[in-house]
Amino acid sequence: MASEDSQGAAKSAMEKLSCAMGERTKQLGSAMQEAPHHRRLVLFIVCVALFLDNMLYMVIVPIIPDYIQSMRLDSEKSFRDINSSSASSNKSIIRPTYPTENEDIKIGVLFASKAILQLLVNPLSGTFMDRVGYDIPLFIGLIVMFLSTVIFAFAENYATLFVARSLQGLGSAFADTSGIAMIADKYTEEAERSKALGIAIAFISFGSLVAPPFGGILYQFVGKRVPFLILASISLIDGILLLAVIKPFANRTRENMPVGTPIHRLMIDPYIAVVAGALTTCNIPLAFLEPTIANWMKTTMGASEWQMGLTWLPAFFPHILGVYLTVKLAANYPQYQWFYGAIGMVIIGASSCTVPACKTFEQLIIPLCGLCFGIALVDTALLPTLALLVDLRHVSVYGSVYAIADISYSVAYALGPIVASQIVHTMGFTQLNLGMGLANVLYAPALLFLRNVCQMKPSHSERNILLDEEPKGLYDTIKMEERKAKSRKSHLKDGEVQENSVDNYYGQTGKYMSEEQSSDYEYS
Repeated sequence: MASEDSQGAAKSAMEKLSCAMGERTKQLGSAMQEAPHHRRLVLFIVCVALFLDNMLYMVIVPIIPDYIQSMRLDSEKSFRDINSSSASSNKSIIRPTYPTENEDIKIGVLFASKAILQLLVNPLSGTFMDRVGYDIPLFIGLIVMFLSTVIFAFAENYATLFVARSLQGLGSAFADTSGIAMIADKYTEEAERSKALGIAIAFISFGSLVAPPFGGILYQFVGKRVPFLILASISLIDGILLLAVIKPFANRTRENMPVGTPIHRLMIDPYIAVVAGALTTCNIPLAFLEPTIANWMKTTMGASEWQMGLTWLPAFFPHILGVYLTVKLAANYPQYQWFYGAIGMVIIGASSCTVPACKTFEQLIIPLCGLCFGIALVDTALLPTLALLVDLRHVSVYGSVYAIADISYSVAYALGPIVASQIVHTMGFTQLNLGMGLANVLYAPALLFLRNVCQMKPSHSERNILLDEEPKGLYDTIKMEERKAKSRKSHLKDGEVQENSVDNYYGQTGKYMSEEQSSDYEYS
């Protein structure tokens, strides 16, 4: 009887264990099925945020010059009314204090204020992301962009426009950097990462190129407020979707992740510095042409308003082609990412030098398409390279490194609206383009420095560190979770790791190394 009772108890225990394992299997299976779907949703949310940010940057191009001019004309009209009443009463005449020659400066400063503040905030936002993850900064960025865009819609004077535009830069410093870093973090395989970042770059391009006609048409027919209110609504919807899908304030999975490498150390990494320089150089022609090409078209070829408004729209298609081509080439030949970037810079240089020779709108489309095609090659090849360099040479935390990338873009777009017009006035439009083209061609050989990046030791994710081999199936997945739990418990028992003694975590070795050791560590 005792043996039968023990057998029954053992059978019951086995049934419970079987049920528990079955339920565990279902949960893990469901999680594995949901992971790709969840990553695609995250990618969509990030792409919408990037699209929105670039829409906000370019949508004011056809709106602000006319709106500021209308504010000046309204002011002059009010002065005339005052003067007429003063003349009838023999009072002194009041002269208007809004000279038209200052409008270009005011417009340039307003255009650049977003990129300038973005440039100043990025070092802080990148460090913040390395500490708290990417979801909360992305939510903060979307909320700030929503509020600033609403303010911009209802602004009725230059000071309010300037404050709203600067706030957009603050939101972009969080949304842009965290979005790109989140993609790099979610897509760890190099081929998938290149493809995902390529999609994000396509959204960036679409936002930049469709914004001027979008803003110009709506401004002409329904007024200044409508385009900005539409973009504010998109920002709000994307923020709500972020709360529903990613749950930034409930997801604290990165609390046990290693602390990222400080941004100042990343900036002095020679490989990262070369990539950052290339990103700045290749975007200078676009950033400098956007505020100057419309006036040049009007004076040189007598371009109509619709031609000036649609100048960049045809270039969207070769940009997408460049993204697609680079992603395909990177999937098959990842060791030549540096070469794709160098070819892109040569194409940018040649296209920039060709722009001043164009005499008609149709001729101008060709070098502008070449310009955007080359930028697509450089961006799509080098943005994934930044994540790879962090994986290989630093800690696999991406906030600071993509803050450096955003700084690179911001330098070009902060200087463009202010410096480009001055160069055109003092040296000429042709000299501006020749200088930008020559800078890109001369910088292209510097990317040879990156040719050995793929020969460094490949990184390993946390999953491969905790397991001797990559987990295959349910057993290995449970084993990995058990080892993670044991590892965390042992760290809690041993106490917190002291700073300056073990402050660097290298994924490819699975060990904690001191700063002195890590600086001497060589990768074959």
